[in-house]
Amino acid sequence: MSIYATLWALQFPRHGDLLADQGWIEVTAQGVPAHVGSPTPGCGYEGGDPYADFLPPAVACGTDETGLRAVVFVTPETKKGTPRSGQEYAHPLLVRTGEEYERSSFAELHEHVCRALRGSRPRAILRLLAPDGSIRVVYEDGSDRVLQPPDRPV
Repeated sequence: MSIYATLWALQFPRHGDLLADQGWIEVTAQGVPAHVGSPTPGCGYEGGDPYADFLPPAVACGTDETGLRAVVFVTPETKKGTPRSGQEYAHPLLVRTGEEYERSSFAELHEHVCRALRGSRPRAILRLLAPDGSIRVVYEDGSDRVLQPPDRPV
C-alpha cells in the first residue's frame, strides 16, 4: 500500500523556462496524509516513524485530520523508489511540508517547481523575436543564445 495520494499532475516546461525548443514534462504532486508516521497514539506508528529518513517531520493528528504531512513532487524520471524503500523516491524534484504546500499560492508553487527543473541553469528573462524569425533568449546571468526558425514549433 502506498503512503502517497496523487494530488495533481501538470505539464511544465522541461527545463523550467518556457522556451520554444525544450518541450514539456509531467510533474506529479504526491501528498502524504498527516497520519502517516504520526506520533499520535492510535495512528499505528507507536514504534516510530519508518519514513523519517526521507519525509519532513511527522505531525500530530486527530481522528478528523485531513491535512498533509508532506507533498513530494516527481517527474517520470524521478518516480523510482530506492533499494531501501519503494516508498522513498530516489531523486524527488521537490519536497514540501504539508503546511508549506497549503500556504503556497499556485504562482509560488509554479516558481519552486520551475526552479527545481532549471537546476543550476540561469533563468530566462527575455525573448526577442528578430525579423528573420530567430529568437534571442537572454538569461539572468547575462548570457544569451539564438534559436533559429527551424527550432520553433509550428
